[in-house]
Order: sequence, then structure tokens, then C-alpha cells
Amino acid sequence: MNKVNHINVKNDMKVSQLIDQFDKSAVLGSGRVARASNILADMISNEDMNVFMSLGGPLIPGGLRNIVSKMVREGHVNLIISSGANITHDLLEAFGGSHYRDEGRDDEDLNADGIGRIADINVGSDDFAIFEKEIIKIFEDISKRKPLISIQDLLYEVGLLIDDENSFLACAARNKTPIFAPGLIDSMFGLQLWMFTQDHDFTVDAVGDMHYLSDIVFESNEIGGILLGGGLTKHYTLASTLLRGGLDSAIQIIMDRPEAGSLSGAPLQEAKSWSKAKCDSTLATVIGDVTIIFPLIYAAVLDKI
Repeated sequence: MNKVNHINVKNDMKVSQLIDQFDKSAVLGSGRVARASNILADMISNEDMNVFMSLGGPLIPGGLRNIVSKMVREGHVNLIISSGANITHDLLEAFGGSHYRDEGRDDEDLNADGIGRIADINVGSDDFAIFEKEIIKIFEDISKRKPLISIQDLLYEVGLLIDDENSFLACAARNKTPIFAPGLIDSMFGLQLWMFTQDHDFTVDAVGDMHYLSDIVFESNEIGGILLGGGLTKHYTLASTLLRGGLDSAIQIIMDRPEAGSLSGAPLQEAKSWSKAKCDSTLATVIGDVTIIFPLIYAAVLDKI
């Protein structure tokens, strides 16, 4: 058996050097973070691998917007599967709105002031008013040209109309990185879309995405997964590879527990039983807050590749 090497820290230490110390320790959470960092570096460096990334939970309002956009620009991710909420909050900022740090005010007082809270994040009704005004203009533009459109194509067209270099939708559109959002209707974007279709000839075809996604899956030599958060986006990413035997490599960062049997809390090893991850795949599950752990992992990877 190998001995545990205790972690050393020093002045002016790089993030990658700290993760290397985690790797030498290779136990508990630090060891899992190091393993995930090594797997991510291998995935990004592998020219034969398409990397799919899922975005579940409030990751964009929670501070990861610039990181996701950078990964798209750098070609470190080839496909994104996002919740409708992350798309909404990306656009809210692209249109000039903002997210604010919560100051611990009573939720009923926030409600009276037209402010919604996401854990430690506040969003004002004025910011959503900006979003609603601008997204309707975009729907009007796209619907005239494409009255029948898939979700992925809709998000591509929206991204082309966004002038914000930090918007991950805009970056994805310009870099031709497809974004899929199977739960798009479950968001403020979806609500505005439904309201728009009440008096406009505009139909969004969710099934249409499956043809394009299937082509990408079967044309890929290898597929890696970056699963940030659980829920629908995690499952859609895993399930998209089912018919080819699953992911070749993947990391996930989640806060959910496995005991209840939910997909969100399932360790990646469980995916092997469903052929959503190959039996010889390289996998790492890290339990913790994505907004803390993923920036550390990605910063370390940028030093290595």
C-alpha cells in the first residue's frame, strides 16, 4: 500500500501546484479533485475527443459565466447542454441586467421590492423587465425567418444576435458550438417563448434536436463529459451517448447524495450499468460546490495543457 503524502502549501503557489499536492495526497475530497483535474486535462488535450458539458443549477448567475465562455472560445468544450435558467440568466446580463449579492434581507421584504433570491444571489424585476423586452425583439426577428425551428437552432440564432463577448450563447454561436436545452420551457425564457407563440406563428420543435445530437454522437471518435450539477442536463448528456455505449471519459461535480436513488446523486460508476459510460471509461465524481471546485480544476488544467 502507498502512504498518504501530506499536503504542503507555500507562498506564491500556483493553483496547479496546489492540485498537484492534492494528487500526491490522493485521498478524500482532495484526491478526487486532483483526479478530476487530470481527467479534464486529458479530455481537453485529446484531439479525437468531443467534450460535452452540462450546466445544471444556478451556475451562470453564480459566477461561472466567463469561465464557460472562455472554454467555448478556447475550444475546450464542443457541445453544451444547459438548463433554461442558465440561458435566461446569461441573456439577462447580455441585455444589460445584473445579478446582485444577497445582503441577508427578509424574503418577504425582497418580494415587496420585486426582488427574487437564488440562495446568495438576488435578481430584480427591473432586470427581468429588460430581459423580457429584448427577448421578444429577438423572437420577432427569428420567427419571420424560421417559423419552425428546433431548440438548438433557436439558441444558435439567439446567440448570433447577442453583442456581448462574455455571453456563452454568443460565444457558442460564433464558434459553432451547439447548445441543447431539453428543459428550456421550464424557465423565464420558456415563459416568454410561450407567451410569444400565443399570437405569432412560431413553433419550436424539441424532437428536432435529437437528429442533430445523434449525428454528433455517432460521428465522434470519443466523447468526454463535464457534468456540472445534476438533474435533467446531467441525464440528457449521459443518455445522448447510450446508443454508442456511453461516455469514454467524464467528471462530475455534484452536491446531491446517492441514497435516494436519484440520477442527480448517482456516482458516475453507476452509469456503466446503463451503458451511459463505457465499462473501461475514466471517471471521477467530486462532491462539492461547483462554483468553488470547477474554477480550481480548470485553472489547474490551463497550467498543464
